[in-house]
Amino acid sequence: MKQKSKIDSNSFYLSEERTFLDGPRSRFKEFWFTLKVQYHFIRAFRKLHFIGPCVTVFGSARFEEDNIYYKQAVEVGKALSEMGFAVMTGGGPGIMEAANKGAYLNNGFSIGCNIILPFEQKPNPYLHKWINIPYFFVRKFLLLKYSYAFVVMPGGIGTLDELFEALTLIQTKMIHHFPVVIFGKAYHKELYHHIQTMAKNESISKEDMNLLFLTDSVEEMTQHLKEYAVKRFGLVKKPMETRWWFGETRPKRT
Repeated sequence: MKQKSKIDSNSFYLSEERTFLDGPRSRFKEFWFTLKVQYHFIRAFRKLHFIGPCVTVFGSARFEEDNIYYKQAVEVGKALSEMGFAVMTGGGPGIMEAANKGAYLNNGFSIGCNIILPFEQKPNPYLHKWINIPYFFVRKFLLLKYSYAFVVMPGGIGTLDELFEALTLIQTKMIHHFPVVIFGKAYHKELYHHIQTMAKNESISKEDMNLLFLTDSVEEMTQHLKEYAVKRFGLVKKPMETRWWFGETRPKRT
């Protein structure tokens, strides 16, 4: 019964978001939904405010530990933690777990923004800090808000959605020109070719190709992020301490 009640609760959140997207409802229902969304934003801001400079890693939830992309994601998470970045993912299995694992086992800081689904996507076991989010659009916002770079590993439709959301925000100057690394040349070959086709046909600017860095190499990724994230934004790794009266983690003042 307890497990069933959890699934029912998660189904309620999914149904509620779907209903919200269906069209106008009563003013009271719209207002009440807005208050709930605001609550989840504020809860997330409190939880994540002092996590330090992050890199968000996107990728499929479906790859198992013996998959080459999973193994590469572990190395990516490890390399990011060695650079001093906190590693943020969607908090679930597959590539997300692998990137978190790489950071976690390398004494880095590992964070997850987990989505609540009817058949639960549980936070993976390699997280120092995580938050469960019931709404996809709130979760996507948080994955973008705290990051100074984005690494896109092999994934599906959700991963492509996150990639193009980040590119759109950078292209329209809603966020800074943070580096976007697409990891996996063979996997993303057709995707990268299509983006080149868009540039050739001027549906995007040719300069927009500079927003992307395609690689198979953890070392190349590291050098790219050092140049276009660490150096460009003057990022410095700071020690962290807990302020218990806020229930938050913040950098020590020097």
